[in-house]
Amino acid sequence: MKTYSLSRGFLEAEGITKNFAKTFYLASVFLPKDKRLASYAVYAICRQSDESVDNIQAYSEAENLNKINKRIETAYSKAPINDNLLLSFRYTIIKYGIPKKYFDELIEGMRMDMRQNRYTNFSELYSYCYRVAAVVGLIMLKILGSKNKLSEEYAISLGIAMQLTNILRDIKEDYLRGRIYLPLEDLSRFCVSVKDIESNKADGNFVELMKFEIRRCREYYQKSQRGIQMITGIRERFVVIAMREMYSQILKQIEKKSYDIFSSRAHLNKFQKILTVFKITLRGEYL
Repeated sequence: MKTYSLSRGFLEAEGITKNFAKTFYLASVFLPKDKRLASYAVYAICRQSDESVDNIQAYSEAENLNKINKRIETAYSKAPINDNLLLSFRYTIIKYGIPKKYFDELIEGMRMDMRQNRYTNFSELYSYCYRVAAVVGLIMLKILGSKNKLSEEYAISLGIAMQLTNILRDIKEDYLRGRIYLPLEDLSRFCVSVKDIESNKADGNFVELMKFEIRRCREYYQKSQRGIQMITGIRERFVVIAMREMYSQILKQIEKKSYDIFSSRAHLNKFQKILTVFKITLRGEYL
């Protein structure tokens, strides 16, 4: 008879995180062990949700997402669990009191991704970003711990900023998947057409568009900074700062490329990430 193990579940979650979230995995090593493992369990479930939208080899997108939703519902129920990973997820949500509504929002965000491939304005895009990223910030806040209810507002801002960064970095890749996340009213304002994105045209109009989007993204990073000291624990604050810094530096990489995100993907290599962590240590902002 097969037995199921919490430790094997956390080990599986860590493997998924290490494979698919290299930046977060690097930062997470500074967390206390229990919170580190909890973050892996949550990431693994979130990753499965994301993959269900991007991967349609075995089932339709909707079928995959329904499967993930049922797994989450099982974890929140009292039903027996025959799955190591889900066992670690249930343990995490109980220990840290993570509301199911956060995962409901996440699933709804993935459903938006299935039925919507264009966004008319920033208000629409914000709703999407809130569901797929800001709620992840709220989930992590439950794990990390905070001293003030206002910290939720700043966690949301950081989630929005990081998702907007992803969007700016992945414009080319997203278009190849049939999606344009940049608000259509922004494209119109700067005279950038869908055809321009299709043809990888990084002309003056596109550069001005990117400058505008980066400014808005940085405003959310700036807002999130106010919540750092509300997080309990030096190590926890360190990790949040590390994630904020490594993600925000992607914007600098885009600028260094003269905003041409079509020729190559803006990213930080391992050395740059380690250097960022070293600089954060010296600054002592997390103390």
